Amino acid sequence: MSTPHNEAKTGEIAKTVIMPGDPLRAKYIAENFLENSHIVNQVRGMYAYTGFYKGKEVTIMASGMGMPSMGIYSYELYKFYEVENIIRIGSCGAYKPELKLFDVILSSGAYCEGNYAYTFNNDDCHFVPASKDLNNVIMETSKQTNSYIYCENTACLDCFDPYATDFEQFMNRLPKDLNIYAGEMEAFSLFYNAQFFHKKASCLMSVVDSKFIKEIASTEERETGLNQMIQLALDSSLKL
Repeated sequence: MSTPHNEAKTGEIAKTVIMPGDPLRAKYIAENFLENSHIVNQVRGMYAYTGFYKGKEVTIMASGMGMPSMGIYSYELYKFYEVENIIRIGSCGAYKPELKLFDVILSSGAYCEGNYAYTFNNDDCHFVPASKDLNNVIMETSKQTNSYIYCENTACLDCFDPYATDFEQFMNRLPKDLNIYAGEMEAFSLFYNAQFFHKKASCLMSVVDSKFIKEIASTEERETGLNQMIQLALDSSLKL
């Protein structure tokens, strides 16, 4: 079968999907980490590749940027392609001074000010946890591979936060009890869809900018310098 956004046929997408935002990052992962990979979707340039990582079938598929785009692709993967696990991998902005460039964060839950859940499901929900079982697999894998990661709550934004006209006002509105470590733009809709379909979802992020650090990762570094996070997601997929 196919959808308006995905031309893959039934059986061409694995039960576990690793989901970067950038289609070129999906291509990079497939070409550098998978064996016998082949492209299964090119609609709207949102590349998806299915192949094998250490003998385990896995699909790498881009989500695009923002909650609406992630909401569409993860919805279709769960509902029409019977995907069980989605691990989002991407970049984030750090909200804590202890975080350095390319530190890896595993979101324990995503907070958003927006109305994705309300529009989609008439649910006035603004915080949704990641899948505990899937996060536990990723945490255990990180220990086994000596890859230190933070597991903390994150914010999911409707805009790219460096462009906000008054970022401090936004930071002051964040619920203090959630102790939010970083911001990105896709995890809330992914986690909400996973919860809705009784599936599993996690989100791994590498820090690429911070208000506490003058350096900002270049486009090339964002594309190729995130291998620790990619490797962790793929190694975790072996246990699913």
